[in-house]
Amino acid sequence: MNSAPKDVTGYTICLNDCTGMDAVTDAGIAASDWRGKKMTIKQLLSFTAGLLLAGKLLAAAPAEFVQVEDGHFTLGGAPYRFAGANYWHGGYLAATDPERLERELDLLREKKITNLRVLALSESSAQSRSVSPTVIRAPGQFDETLQKGLDRLLVELRERDMKAVLYLTNFWQWSGGMTQYLAWHKDTEIIDPDLSGEWDAYMDSAADFYRCPPCQRQYLDATRTLTGRKNTLNGVRYRDDPTIMAWQLANEPRPGGSSFQADKAQDYIDWVQGSAGAIEKMAPRQLVSSGSEGIFGSQERRSVYVDAHDTPAIDYLTVHLWIKNWGWFDIQNAEETFPGALEKSRDYLQRHIEIAGDLKKPLVLEEFGVERDGGNFSPRSSTDYRDAFLREIYGVIERNSREGGPLVGSNIWTFGGYGRNGNDDYRWRPGDDFLGDPPQEAQGLNSVFDTDTETLGIIRAHAQALRADDAVSGKQ
Repeated sequence: MNSAPKDVTGYTICLNDCTGMDAVTDAGIAASDWRGKKMTIKQLLSFTAGLLLAGKLLAAAPAEFVQVEDGHFTLGGAPYRFAGANYWHGGYLAATDPERLERELDLLREKKITNLRVLALSESSAQSRSVSPTVIRAPGQFDETLQKGLDRLLVELRERDMKAVLYLTNFWQWSGGMTQYLAWHKDTEIIDPDLSGEWDAYMDSAADFYRCPPCQRQYLDATRTLTGRKNTLNGVRYRDDPTIMAWQLANEPRPGGSSFQADKAQDYIDWVQGSAGAIEKMAPRQLVSSGSEGIFGSQERRSVYVDAHDTPAIDYLTVHLWIKNWGWFDIQNAEETFPGALEKSRDYLQRHIEIAGDLKKPLVLEEFGVERDGGNFSPRSSTDYRDAFLREIYGVIERNSREGGPLVGSNIWTFGGYGRNGNDDYRWRPGDDFLGDPPQEAQGLNSVFDTDTETLGIIRAHAQALRADDAVSGKQ
Protein backbone atom coordinates (compact mmCIF):
# COMPACT_ATOMS: atom_id res chain seq x y z
CA MET A 1 0.00 0.00 0.00
CA ASN A 2 1.32 3.41 -0.95
CA SER A 3 -0.34 5.65 1.63
CA ALA A 4 -3.05 5.97 4.26
CA PRO A 5 -4.93 8.66 6.17
CA LYS A 6 -2.72 10.01 8.92
CA ASP A 7 -5.39 11.73 10.99
CA VAL A 8 -9.09 10.98 10.71
CA THR A 9 -10.08 13.12 13.65
CA GLY A 10 -9.22 16.36 11.89
CA TYR A 11 -8.59 17.34 8.32
CA THR A 12 -7.14 14.47 6.34
CA ILE A 13 -3.41 14.33 5.76
CA CYS A 14 -2.60 11.81 3.00
CA LEU A 15 0.66 10.56 1.63
CA ASN A 16 1.17 10.11 -2.11
CA ASP A 17 -2.20 9.30 -3.74
CA CYS A 18 -4.26 8.88 -0.55
CA THR A 19 -4.63 5.14 -1.07
CA GLY A 20 -7.54 3.78 0.92
CA MET A 21 -9.35 7.10 1.23
CA ASP A 22 -11.84 6.25 -1.50
CA ALA A 23 -13.34 3.72 0.89
CA VAL A 24 -14.49 6.67 2.97
CA THR A 25 -15.30 9.22 0.29
CA ASP A 26 -17.34 6.60 -1.57
CA ALA A 27 -19.62 6.58 1.46
CA GLY A 28 -20.70 10.07 0.41
CA ILE A 29 -18.61 12.08 2.86
CA ALA A 30 -15.93 14.35 1.46
CA ALA A 31 -12.67 14.60 3.36
CA SER A 32 -13.32 18.28 4.01
CA ASP A 33 -16.65 17.41 5.67
CA TRP A 34 -15.13 15.20 8.36
CA ARG A 35 -14.69 17.82 11.02
CA GLY A 36 -16.91 20.52 12.39
CA LYS A 37 -20.08 19.29 10.72
CA LYS A 38 -23.01 17.30 11.97
CA MET A 39 -23.78 13.91 10.49
CA THR A 40 -27.03 12.11 10.09
CA ILE A 41 -27.25 8.55 11.43
CA LYS A 42 -27.07 7.26 7.86
CA GLN A 43 -23.95 9.33 7.18
CA LEU A 44 -22.38 8.18 10.41
CA LEU A 45 -23.00 4.54 9.57
CA SER A 46 -21.60 5.01 6.07
CA PHE A 47 -18.62 6.87 7.51
CA THR A 48 -17.97 4.08 10.00
CA ALA A 49 -18.21 1.43 7.27
CA GLY A 50 -15.71 3.40 5.23
CA LEU A 51 -13.28 3.56 8.13
CA LEU A 52 -13.63 -0.17 8.72
CA LEU A 53 -12.82 -0.89 5.08
CA ALA A 54 -9.88 1.52 5.20
CA GLY A 55 -8.69 -0.37 8.29
CA LYS A 56 -8.88 -3.64 6.38
CA LEU A 57 -6.74 -2.16 3.64
CA LEU A 58 -4.11 -1.13 6.17
CA ALA A 59 -4.14 -4.52 7.88
CA ALA A 60 -4.05 -6.65 4.72
CA ALA A 61 -0.98 -8.83 4.71
CA PRO A 62 1.41 -8.65 1.75
CA ALA A 63 0.54 -11.26 -0.86
CA GLU A 64 2.60 -13.11 -3.44
CA PHE A 65 1.87 -14.08 -7.02
CA VAL A 66 1.03 -17.64 -8.00
CA GLN A 67 3.68 -18.87 -10.41
CA VAL A 68 4.34 -21.93 -12.56
CA GLU A 69 7.67 -23.65 -12.06
CA ASP A 70 8.63 -26.95 -13.70
CA GLY A 71 5.03 -27.67 -14.63
CA HIS A 72 3.58 -27.01 -11.16
CA PHE A 73 1.95 -24.11 -9.34
CA THR A 74 3.99 -22.43 -6.62
CA LEU A 75 3.21 -19.67 -4.16
CA GLY A 76 6.02 -18.13 -2.15
CA GLY A 77 8.32 -20.92 -3.23
CA ALA A 78 6.00 -23.68 -1.96
CA PRO A 79 3.57 -25.91 -3.88
CA TYR A 80 0.19 -24.29 -4.47
CA ARG A 81 -2.75 -26.69 -4.38
CA PHE A 82 -6.31 -25.55 -3.88
CA ALA A 83 -9.96 -26.35 -3.47
CA GLY A 84 -11.95 -23.58 -5.10
CA ALA A 85 -15.37 -22.62 -6.38
CA ASN A 86 -17.01 -20.78 -9.23
CA TYR A 87 -18.36 -17.44 -8.08
CA TRP A 88 -19.17 -15.74 -11.36
CA HIS A 89 -21.26 -13.09 -9.64
CA GLY A 90 -18.66 -12.02 -7.08
CA GLY A 91 -18.22 -8.53 -8.51
CA TYR A 92 -21.97 -8.13 -8.90
CA LEU A 93 -22.56 -9.14 -5.29
CA ALA A 94 -19.88 -6.75 -4.04
CA ALA A 95 -21.63 -3.92 -5.88
CA THR A 96 -25.16 -4.74 -4.72
CA ASP A 97 -24.92 -6.55 -1.37
CA PRO A 98 -21.46 -6.19 0.21
CA GLU A 99 -22.70 -7.48 3.57
CA ARG A 100 -23.74 -10.79 2.01
CA LEU A 101 -20.46 -10.89 0.12
CA GLU A 102 -18.45 -10.64 3.32
CA ARG A 103 -20.51 -13.35 5.02
CA GLU A 104 -20.06 -15.68 2.06
CA LEU A 105 -16.33 -15.09 1.79
CA ASP A 106 -16.00 -15.78 5.51
CA LEU A 107 -17.90 -19.04 5.04
CA LEU A 108 -15.78 -20.03 2.04
CA ARG A 109 -12.58 -19.25 3.91
CA GLU A 110 -13.75 -21.28 6.90
CA LYS A 111 -14.36 -24.22 4.56
CA LYS A 112 -10.87 -23.69 3.08
CA ILE A 113 -12.29 -22.79 -0.33
CA THR A 114 -9.68 -20.21 -1.26
CA ASN A 115 -9.69 -19.85 -5.05
CA LEU A 116 -12.65 -18.25 -6.85
CA ARG A 117 -13.36 -18.12 -10.58
CA VAL A 118 -15.14 -14.85 -11.33
CA LEU A 119 -16.70 -13.12 -14.35
CA ALA A 120 -14.80 -9.85 -14.87
CA LEU A 121 -16.39 -8.46 -18.04
CA SER A 122 -19.98 -8.85 -19.23
CA GLU A 123 -21.52 -7.31 -22.33
CA SER A 124 -24.94 -5.65 -22.67
CA SER A 125 -27.20 -7.91 -24.70
CA ALA A 126 -30.81 -8.26 -25.78
CA GLN A 127 -30.69 -12.01 -25.21
CA SER A 128 -33.73 -13.20 -23.27
CA ARG A 129 -31.74 -14.71 -20.40
CA SER A 130 -28.67 -12.52 -20.31
CA VAL A 131 -27.62 -10.86 -17.07
CA SER A 132 -28.41 -7.21 -16.46
CA PRO A 133 -26.78 -4.79 -15.80
CA THR A 134 -23.45 -5.46 -17.48
CA VAL A 135 -19.90 -4.16 -17.12
CA ILE A 136 -19.62 -3.13 -20.78
CA ARG A 137 -22.67 -1.13 -21.79
CA ALA A 138 -21.42 -0.41 -25.32
CA PRO A 139 -18.01 -0.30 -27.00
CA GLY A 140 -15.80 1.81 -24.76
CA GLN A 141 -18.53 2.41 -22.16
CA PHE A 142 -18.17 0.76 -18.73
CA ASP A 143 -20.44 0.54 -15.71
CA GLU A 144 -18.38 2.11 -12.94
CA THR A 145 -20.63 0.73 -10.18
CA LEU A 146 -19.93 -2.84 -11.26
CA GLN A 147 -16.25 -2.09 -11.74
CA LYS A 148 -16.08 -0.75 -8.20
CA GLY A 149 -17.79 -3.95 -7.13
CA LEU A 150 -14.89 -5.92 -8.59
CA ASP A 151 -12.51 -3.55 -6.79
CA ARG A 152 -14.21 -4.39 -3.51
CA LEU A 153 -14.23 -8.12 -4.20
CA LEU A 154 -10.47 -8.12 -4.78
CA VAL A 155 -9.88 -6.19 -1.55
CA GLU A 156 -12.05 -8.60 0.45
CA LEU A 157 -10.31 -11.61 -1.11
CA ARG A 158 -6.89 -10.23 -0.33
CA GLU A 159 -7.89 -9.66 3.29
CA ARG A 160 -8.71 -13.38 3.52
CA ASP A 161 -5.63 -14.56 1.63
CA MET A 162 -7.74 -15.88 -1.24
CA LYS A 163 -7.05 -15.87 -4.99
CA ALA A 164 -9.18 -15.02 -8.03
CA VAL A 165 -9.24 -16.19 -11.63
CA LEU A 166 -10.93 -13.54 -13.78
CA TYR A 167 -12.49 -14.47 -17.11
CA LEU A 168 -12.81 -11.79 -19.75
CA THR A 169 -15.79 -12.77 -21.91
CA ASN A 170 -18.11 -15.72 -22.52
CA PHE A 171 -18.73 -18.11 -25.38
CA TRP A 172 -22.25 -18.46 -24.03
CA GLN A 173 -25.08 -15.94 -24.15
CA TRP A 174 -25.85 -15.46 -20.47
CA SER A 175 -23.43 -12.57 -19.98
CA GLY A 176 -23.57 -11.13 -23.50
CA GLY A 177 -20.37 -12.76 -24.66
CA MET A 178 -18.84 -13.21 -28.08
CA THR A 179 -22.10 -12.91 -30.00
CA GLN A 180 -22.61 -9.44 -28.55
CA TYR A 181 -19.26 -8.31 -29.94
CA LEU A 182 -20.47 -9.57 -33.31
CA ALA A 183 -23.74 -7.66 -32.91
CA TRP A 184 -21.80 -4.46 -32.20
CA HIS A 185 -19.32 -4.76 -35.05
CA LYS A 186 -20.91 -6.87 -37.80
CA ASP A 187 -24.57 -6.05 -37.34
CA THR A 188 -25.13 -9.77 -36.88
CA GLU A 189 -28.57 -11.05 -36.01
CA ILE A 190 -28.14 -12.81 -32.70
CA ILE A 191 -29.48 -16.32 -32.33
CA ASP A 192 -31.24 -16.64 -28.97
CA PRO A 193 -30.87 -20.35 -28.16
CA ASP A 194 -32.97 -20.09 -25.00
CA LEU A 195 -35.95 -19.20 -27.21
CA SER A 196 -35.14 -21.05 -30.44
CA GLY A 197 -33.41 -24.12 -29.07
CA GLU A 198 -30.87 -23.80 -31.90
CA TRP A 199 -27.78 -24.42 -29.83
CA ASP A 200 -25.61 -25.80 -32.61
CA ALA A 201 -26.35 -22.82 -34.84
CA TYR A 202 -25.65 -20.53 -31.91
CA MET A 203 -22.22 -22.10 -31.36
CA ASP A 204 -21.29 -21.70 -35.02
CA SER A 205 -22.40 -18.08 -34.84
CA ALA A 206 -20.45 -17.34 -31.66
CA ALA A 207 -17.31 -18.82 -33.23
CA ASP A 208 -17.41 -16.12 -35.92
CA PHE A 209 -15.88 -13.94 -33.20
CA TYR A 210 -12.52 -15.52 -34.07
CA ARG A 211 -12.86 -14.10 -37.61
CA CYS A 212 -13.95 -10.59 -36.60
CA PRO A 213 -10.92 -8.25 -36.23
CA PRO A 214 -12.90 -5.31 -34.76
CA CYS A 215 -14.50 -7.65 -32.23
CA GLN A 216 -11.11 -8.84 -31.13
CA ARG A 217 -9.73 -5.31 -30.98
CA GLN A 218 -12.53 -4.23 -28.67
CA TYR A 219 -12.03 -7.35 -26.56
CA LEU A 220 -8.33 -6.64 -26.13
CA ASP A 221 -8.99 -2.93 -25.53
CA ALA A 222 -11.43 -3.82 -22.75
CA THR A 223 -8.90 -6.26 -21.31
CA ARG A 224 -6.18 -3.61 -21.44
CA THR A 225 -8.47 -1.18 -19.61
CA LEU A 226 -9.18 -3.78 -16.92
CA THR A 227 -5.62 -4.98 -16.39
CA GLY A 228 -4.51 -1.35 -16.10
CA ARG A 229 -7.38 -0.32 -13.82
CA LYS A 230 -6.39 1.26 -10.52
CA ASN A 231 -8.44 -0.21 -7.69
CA THR A 232 -10.40 2.65 -6.16
CA LEU A 233 -10.06 1.16 -2.68
CA ASN A 234 -6.40 0.27 -2.36
CA GLY A 235 -4.75 2.03 -5.28
CA VAL A 236 -3.26 -1.16 -6.71
CA ARG A 237 -3.47 -1.64 -10.44
CA TYR A 238 -5.06 -4.93 -11.37
CA ARG A 239 -1.98 -6.08 -13.26
CA ASP A 240 0.05 -5.61 -10.06
CA ASP A 241 -2.38 -7.33 -7.70
CA PRO A 242 -1.26 -10.80 -6.55
CA THR A 243 -4.86 -11.51 -5.50
CA ILE A 244 -5.45 -12.16 -9.19
CA MET A 245 -3.95 -15.56 -9.89
CA ALA A 246 -4.83 -15.56 -13.58
CA TRP A 247 -6.57 -13.90 -16.47
CA GLN A 248 -8.74 -16.24 -18.48
CA LEU A 249 -9.54 -15.66 -22.13
CA ALA A 250 -13.19 -16.64 -21.89
CA ASN A 251 -15.68 -18.97 -20.30
CA GLU A 252 -15.69 -22.18 -22.34
CA PRO A 253 -14.49 -20.91 -25.72
CA ARG A 254 -15.21 -23.42 -28.48
CA PRO A 255 -14.15 -23.63 -32.15
CA GLY A 256 -17.80 -23.98 -33.22
CA GLY A 257 -20.70 -26.39 -33.21
CA SER A 258 -20.83 -30.08 -34.04
CA SER A 259 -19.60 -29.75 -37.64
CA PHE A 260 -15.80 -29.70 -37.73
CA GLN A 261 -14.01 -27.54 -40.26
CA ALA A 262 -10.22 -27.52 -40.10
CA ASP A 263 -9.80 -23.92 -41.25
CA LYS A 264 -12.26 -22.63 -38.65
CA ALA A 265 -10.63 -24.72 -35.95
CA GLN A 266 -7.34 -23.08 -36.90
CA ASP A 267 -8.96 -19.65 -36.46
CA TYR A 268 -9.83 -20.69 -32.92
CA ILE A 269 -6.32 -21.97 -32.23
CA ASP A 270 -4.81 -18.75 -33.56
CA TRP A 271 -7.15 -16.68 -31.38
CA VAL A 272 -6.28 -18.59 -28.22
CA GLN A 273 -2.57 -18.28 -28.79
CA GLY A 274 -2.67 -14.68 -30.02
CA SER A 275 -4.94 -13.39 -27.27
CA ALA A 276 -2.96 -15.20 -24.60
CA GLY A 277 0.23 -13.63 -25.89
CA ALA A 278 -1.30 -10.16 -25.87
CA ILE A 279 -2.65 -10.53 -22.31
CA GLU A 280 0.65 -11.93 -21.09
CA LYS A 281 2.26 -8.66 -22.15
CA MET A 282 -0.46 -6.59 -20.45
CA ALA A 283 -0.10 -8.40 -17.13
CA PRO A 284 3.26 -10.21 -17.08
CA ARG A 285 3.24 -10.97 -13.35
CA GLN A 286 0.00 -12.97 -13.50
CA LEU A 287 -0.88 -16.24 -15.19
CA VAL A 288 -2.96 -16.73 -18.34
CA SER A 289 -5.32 -19.63 -19.12
CA SER A 290 -7.94 -20.28 -21.76
CA GLY A 291 -11.07 -21.38 -19.87
CA SER A 292 -11.49 -24.36 -22.19
CA GLU A 293 -13.61 -27.37 -21.27
CA GLY A 294 -10.90 -29.60 -22.70
CA ILE A 295 -11.30 -32.13 -25.48
CA PHE A 296 -15.09 -32.09 -25.32
CA GLY A 297 -15.10 -28.32 -25.88
CA SER A 298 -12.65 -28.72 -28.77
CA GLN A 299 -15.16 -30.48 -31.02
CA GLU A 300 -13.98 -33.69 -29.34
CA ARG A 301 -10.60 -33.46 -31.05
CA ARG A 302 -7.55 -33.90 -28.89
CA SER A 303 -5.35 -32.24 -31.48
CA VAL A 304 -7.37 -29.00 -31.41
CA TYR A 305 -7.11 -28.80 -27.62
CA VAL A 306 -3.39 -29.57 -27.61
CA ASP A 307 -2.52 -27.21 -30.47
CA ALA A 308 -4.44 -24.32 -28.90
CA HIS A 309 -2.57 -24.68 -25.61
CA ASP A 310 0.88 -25.54 -26.94
CA THR A 311 2.23 -22.03 -26.44
CA PRO A 312 4.32 -20.44 -23.67
CA ALA A 313 1.62 -17.77 -23.34
CA ILE A 314 -0.79 -20.32 -21.80
CA ASP A 315 0.54 -21.04 -18.31
CA TYR A 316 -1.79 -23.86 -17.31
CA LEU A 317 -4.51 -26.07 -18.75
CA THR A 318 -8.18 -26.13 -17.82
CA VAL A 319 -10.76 -28.88 -18.07
CA HIS A 320 -14.50 -28.98 -17.30
CA LEU A 321 -16.58 -32.05 -16.48
CA TRP A 322 -20.34 -32.11 -17.11
CA ILE A 323 -21.77 -35.60 -16.79
CA LYS A 324 -25.37 -34.42 -17.29
CA ASN A 325 -24.81 -31.98 -20.16
CA TRP A 326 -22.71 -34.50 -22.05
CA GLY A 327 -25.34 -37.23 -21.75
CA TRP A 328 -23.44 -39.48 -19.34
CA PHE A 329 -25.81 -39.15 -16.38
CA ASP A 330 -29.57 -38.88 -15.99
CA ILE A 331 -30.76 -37.75 -12.56
CA GLN A 332 -34.13 -39.37 -13.29
CA ASN A 333 -32.38 -42.67 -13.90
CA ALA A 334 -29.54 -42.10 -11.46
CA GLU A 335 -28.96 -45.57 -10.11
CA GLU A 336 -28.43 -47.03 -13.56
CA THR A 337 -26.43 -44.20 -15.17
CA PHE A 338 -24.23 -43.02 -12.28
CA PRO A 339 -21.60 -45.81 -12.31
CA GLY A 340 -20.96 -45.37 -16.02
CA ALA A 341 -20.73 -41.60 -15.59
CA LEU A 342 -18.05 -42.04 -12.94
CA GLU A 343 -16.06 -44.34 -15.19
CA LYS A 344 -16.22 -41.88 -18.09
CA SER A 345 -15.26 -39.04 -15.74
CA ARG A 346 -12.15 -40.84 -14.54
CA ASP A 347 -11.14 -41.60 -18.11
CA TYR A 348 -11.76 -38.02 -19.26
CA LEU A 349 -9.64 -36.58 -16.47
CA GLN A 350 -6.85 -39.07 -17.08
CA ARG A 351 -6.65 -38.06 -20.73
CA HIS A 352 -6.15 -34.44 -19.70
CA ILE A 353 -3.66 -35.36 -16.98
CA GLU A 354 -1.58 -37.03 -19.68
CA ILE A 355 -1.82 -34.01 -21.98
CA ALA A 356 -0.80 -31.68 -19.16
CA GLY A 357 2.16 -33.94 -18.44
CA ASP A 358 3.20 -33.88 -22.10
CA LEU A 359 2.97 -30.07 -22.23
CA LYS A 360 4.57 -29.76 -18.77
CA LYS A 361 1.83 -27.52 -17.46
CA PRO A 362 -0.45 -27.63 -14.39
CA LEU A 363 -4.08 -28.67 -14.85
CA VAL A 364 -7.15 -27.26 -13.11
CA LEU A 365 -10.59 -28.88 -13.10
CA GLU A 366 -12.41 -25.56 -13.02
CA GLU A 367 -16.03 -26.59 -13.61
CA PHE A 368 -17.76 -29.75 -12.41
CA GLY A 369 -20.95 -30.52 -10.59
CA VAL A 370 -24.16 -32.49 -10.41
CA GLU A 371 -27.69 -31.22 -9.94
CA ARG A 372 -29.64 -31.91 -6.78
CA ASP A 373 -31.37 -35.27 -6.29
CA GLY A 374 -34.46 -35.76 -8.39
CA GLY A 375 -33.70 -32.65 -10.43
CA ASN A 376 -34.95 -30.42 -7.59
CA PHE A 377 -33.88 -26.78 -7.24
CA SER A 378 -34.85 -26.13 -3.64
CA PRO A 379 -32.02 -25.75 -1.09
CA ARG A 380 -34.04 -28.12 1.12
CA SER A 381 -33.65 -31.02 -1.32
CA SER A 382 -30.96 -33.69 -0.88
CA THR A 383 -27.64 -33.93 -2.72
CA ASP A 384 -26.62 -37.57 -2.34
CA TYR A 385 -25.47 -38.03 -5.94
CA ARG A 386 -23.67 -34.71 -6.01
CA ASP A 387 -21.82 -35.61 -2.82
CA ALA A 388 -20.87 -39.05 -4.12
CA PHE A 389 -19.61 -37.45 -7.33
CA LEU A 390 -17.48 -34.94 -5.43
CA ARG A 391 -15.91 -37.65 -3.29
CA GLU A 392 -14.95 -39.58 -6.41
CA ILE A 393 -13.52 -36.60 -8.31
CA TYR A 394 -11.68 -35.19 -5.31
CA GLY A 395 -10.16 -38.62 -4.85
CA VAL A 396 -8.74 -38.46 -8.38
CA ILE A 397 -7.22 -35.04 -7.66
CA GLU A 398 -5.75 -36.13 -4.33
CA ARG A 399 -4.16 -39.24 -5.83
CA ASN A 400 -2.68 -37.26 -8.71
CA SER A 401 -1.39 -34.65 -6.29
CA ARG A 402 0.31 -37.26 -4.10
CA GLU A 403 1.95 -38.76 -7.18
CA GLY A 404 3.38 -35.38 -8.17
CA GLY A 405 1.02 -35.04 -11.13
CA PRO A 406 -0.28 -31.83 -12.71
CA LEU A 407 -3.91 -31.94 -11.47
CA VAL A 408 -3.74 -30.10 -8.15
CA GLY A 409 -6.60 -27.59 -8.21
CA SER A 410 -10.34 -27.41 -8.77
CA ASN A 411 -13.29 -25.02 -8.75
CA ILE A 412 -16.65 -26.63 -8.10
CA TRP A 413 -19.62 -25.29 -10.07
CA THR A 414 -20.99 -23.44 -8.18
CA PHE A 415 -21.37 -21.49 -4.91
CA GLY A 416 -24.76 -19.93 -4.12
CA GLY A 417 -24.12 -19.22 -0.44
CA TYR A 418 -26.85 -17.30 1.35
CA GLY A 419 -28.71 -16.35 -1.83
CA ARG A 420 -32.21 -17.64 -2.46
CA ASN A 421 -34.63 -17.49 -5.38
CA GLY A 422 -38.27 -17.05 -4.46
CA ASN A 423 -39.80 -17.44 -7.92
CA ASP A 424 -42.12 -20.37 -8.54
CA ASP A 425 -40.39 -21.11 -11.85
CA TYR A 426 -36.90 -20.74 -10.32
CA ARG A 427 -35.93 -18.30 -13.09
CA TRP A 428 -33.67 -15.33 -12.46
CA ARG A 429 -35.01 -11.83 -13.11
CA PRO A 430 -33.30 -8.47 -12.61
CA GLY A 431 -33.46 -7.58 -8.93
CA ASP A 432 -33.38 -11.21 -7.73
CA ASP A 433 -30.57 -12.57 -5.59
CA PHE A 434 -27.51 -13.58 -7.58
CA LEU A 435 -26.81 -17.30 -7.21
CA GLY A 436 -24.06 -19.45 -8.59
CA ASP A 437 -26.43 -20.57 -11.34
CA PRO A 438 -26.22 -18.04 -14.18
CA PRO A 439 -29.38 -16.35 -15.49
CA GLN A 440 -30.17 -18.85 -18.25
CA GLU A 441 -30.36 -21.78 -15.83
CA ALA A 442 -32.86 -22.69 -13.14
CA GLN A 443 -31.77 -21.00 -9.92
CA GLY A 444 -30.66 -23.75 -7.55
CA LEU A 445 -29.74 -26.22 -10.29
CA ASN A 446 -26.08 -26.54 -9.33
CA SER A 447 -25.65 -24.03 -6.50
CA VAL A 448 -24.06 -25.12 -3.23
CA PHE A 449 -25.91 -23.23 -0.50
CA ASP A 450 -24.83 -22.39 3.03
CA THR A 451 -27.22 -25.10 4.26
CA ASP A 452 -25.50 -27.84 2.21
CA THR A 453 -23.36 -28.79 5.17
CA GLU A 454 -22.47 -32.28 3.93
CA THR A 455 -21.26 -30.93 0.59
CA LEU A 456 -19.27 -28.15 2.23
CA GLY A 457 -17.75 -30.68 4.62
CA ILE A 458 -16.59 -32.82 1.70
CA ILE A 459 -14.92 -29.83 0.07
CA ARG A 460 -13.24 -28.85 3.33
CA ALA A 461 -11.92 -32.37 3.85
CA HIS A 462 -10.53 -32.33 0.31
CA ALA A 463 -8.77 -29.01 0.93
CA GLN A 464 -7.25 -30.43 4.11
CA ALA A 465 -6.07 -33.52 2.22
CA LEU A 466 -4.25 -31.31 -0.31
CA ARG A 467 -2.59 -29.42 2.52
CA ALA A 468 -1.61 -32.70 4.12
CA ASP A 469 0.14 -33.62 0.89
CA ASP A 470 2.18 -30.44 1.24
CA ALA A 471 3.01 -31.25 4.86
CA VAL A 472 4.15 -34.77 3.96
CA SER A 473 6.34 -33.40 1.18
CA GLY A 474 7.96 -31.13 3.75
CA LYS A 475 7.52 -28.12 1.50
CA GLN A 476 4.82 -26.27 3.37
